[in-house]
Amino acid sequence: MTTAPLATAFAPPRPRNSARALAAGTSLAMSTVLGTAGVRPFRERMELRRGALNDTLPVHSKWWREHGAADGELLYVALGDSAAQGIGASRPDRSYVGVLAEGMRAASARSIRTVNLSVSGATTGLAVRDQLPRLRTLSPDVVTVAIGANDIAEWDASAFDRNLRTILDELPGHAIVGELPCFHFPRNERRVAEANRMLRAAARSRGLAVAPLHQATRRQGLPGILTQFARDMFHPNDSGYAVWAEAFRPLVAARLDALGPEPAALAASAVVGGRR
Repeated sequence: MTTAPLATAFAPPRPRNSARALAAGTSLAMSTVLGTAGVRPFRERMELRRGALNDTLPVHSKWWREHGAADGELLYVALGDSAAQGIGASRPDRSYVGVLAEGMRAASARSIRTVNLSVSGATTGLAVRDQLPRLRTLSPDVVTVAIGANDIAEWDASAFDRNLRTILDELPGHAIVGELPCFHFPRNERRVAEANRMLRAAARSRGLAVAPLHQATRRQGLPGILTQFARDMFHPNDSGYAVWAEAFRPLVAARLDALGPEPAALAASAVVGGRR
């Protein structure tokens, strides 16, 4: 098999930067800047927008728990934070995890069980504590990891490197690790650059594939800032998550191709059951 047919079938929708979307994004960005500066009416509106997104946290978490209980021929496991949960998307399945799961289903013609271990607000340290123990109980066919964005605000390079290496040590060799996305602001970008250097080095030493998420989000430029973020101007919206999914997509397609016509988990169970 080759990756080309899967890669072609597995293309997420491309974001569209219409004039209306650009105008709405410009208004939202200006409102957020004024709110951050403490201008009262804009500050109140900004807090309302953030509160509305916070209200979706339990909704998304419940949705993923329910869908993770479904059966599937392939097991896809995602580790991460609120981005993996899809906060900011119009629906949980329009997060990058949801887009990837649907792409795998369409490309492989197999049912997909998606176990989303991510937790909104998770740092690398919290992922070690809360997500790795659950990963150890699973035998996934596909694994994606995107974690570390919440480490940037209270940056501790040594702790990040230590926690990241602990996470990567627990991953199967076929896991796909996403870079931290572009934060656009120079101070944060310096920290992100340091974090991504550590991430690429740690992944390379373990033979893990790295999805170029920083490059994918950075090259969206100003139109991306104005049209690909949710109303809190932090989480991606549907268009933003399509960009995230595209960064992972070729590597996930290659992983599907490597699995061949029979899912690895089913093949393993067949051997154990003496049916082969």
